[in-house]
Amino acid sequence: MSESPGKLKLGALVALVVGSMIGGGIFSLPQNMAASADVGAILIGWAITAVGMLTLAFVFQTLANRKPDLDGGVYAYAKAGFGDYMGFSSAWGYWISAWLGNVGYFVLLFSTLGYFFPVFGEGNTVAAIIGASVLLWAVHFLVLRGIKEAAFINLVTTVAKVVPLLLFVLIAVFAFKLDIFTADIWGLKSPDLGSVMNQVRKMMLVTVWVFIGIEGASIFSARAEQRSDVGKATVIGFVTVLLFLVLVNVLSLGIMTQPELAKLSNPSMAAVLKHVVGEWGAVLISVGLIISLLGALLSWVLLCAEIMFAAARDHTMPAFLRKENANHVPVNALWLTNAMVQVFLVITLFSASTYLSLIYLATSMILVPYLWSAAYALLLAVRGESYEGAPGERQKDLIIGAVALIYAIWLLYAGGIKYLLLSALLYAPGAILFAKAKLEIDKPVFTHVEKLIFAAVVVGALVAAYGLYDGFLTL
Repeated sequence: MSESPGKLKLGALVALVVGSMIGGGIFSLPQNMAASADVGAILIGWAITAVGMLTLAFVFQTLANRKPDLDGGVYAYAKAGFGDYMGFSSAWGYWISAWLGNVGYFVLLFSTLGYFFPVFGEGNTVAAIIGASVLLWAVHFLVLRGIKEAAFINLVTTVAKVVPLLLFVLIAVFAFKLDIFTADIWGLKSPDLGSVMNQVRKMMLVTVWVFIGIEGASIFSARAEQRSDVGKATVIGFVTVLLFLVLVNVLSLGIMTQPELAKLSNPSMAAVLKHVVGEWGAVLISVGLIISLLGALLSWVLLCAEIMFAAARDHTMPAFLRKENANHVPVNALWLTNAMVQVFLVITLFSASTYLSLIYLATSMILVPYLWSAAYALLLAVRGESYEGAPGERQKDLIIGAVALIYAIWLLYAGGIKYLLLSALLYAPGAILFAKAKLEIDKPVFTHVEKLIFAAVVVGALVAAYGLYDGFLTL
């Protein structure tokens, strides 16, 4: 990257992490969780998530400090540890996850506006898609003005979105009733939920979704004023968001029962607060969500463009994605990203895609980048690379890396075969860009091992395509 005068300070990096994670997920959390699990399983799931995501936060902190020369976060770690195609796949998967998440955000945003203006319906009516398209390109041209300026606006919206969340938590603490919370801890009165293990497994994709963005600071490592701030921002952002998520979810279960929460429409936080204080509570949360989604959209547009730019800069993506404008914004990466968002916004008109189905697919796409990042951190500790004279730190990072890797593998299992196959369908076409990048520098497209990996991806993609055609797989 050419040197830019606008470097990001610690506060801006923390805001990028928090702003990326606190989007729409937390405002829909009460219903999303209750649809899959009851109190006992939810508490177990949060315990697993807290440990797993904390180790991932430490992984990104460790890698930022031990490999300061690697810019681009999840993409760069996969490439350094496991080769060009794995690096490309991480960048590609992360990019798709990010813009798919933005499509989900647009659907949720206009579904929320539907509370005030019925013409927007559930966020996938013609009026909603037109409104989302206008907003999409407004954000696009805002980002074109400069990364630092967009990051400042993100900082303002991050502060604004936290205020209604604090109010919700304070009110919910006083409204919490222990008899409601303990009425059916293991979901025995709701046989559709299944076993406790099944409940925990089903809720895991939602917990991952609300934490996506934990790697946000590492993606912008090249633009940080001080590289040490990248790790600090990751951990500060994680702890802040974890507290909010657990409090919102657990307190809601003491205000309304699991079956009641499961039937709510999203944003379900609005309905929970309305249950406690009346109509103004729903309005407060709805306004907070609109501000939150606008900030999150901005964060994710930035992250989408940056990951493609970072991969193109070292020839893993085609050269046209390296182009920057006078404000040091990767313009072609930005245009490609938002063009895909626009296409999928139109598709939601015909497929009636819901917010939940979109976020499940977006989450499944990011599991592979997370897995390779954890595996690379473990690999460094096993080899002792960059640990010369620090055996104590090496032992600590061995444990952290191992736990993070186990958690990443568990997430792939929790996502299930359906989303694994659908992910393969989205991963496979990316090889066209990978091949173009390799041909531009006159190098063979795949190594022997990469050919086998790509063949497995293609087989998965073909099975998914047939499944969608035959009907045994659905989006």
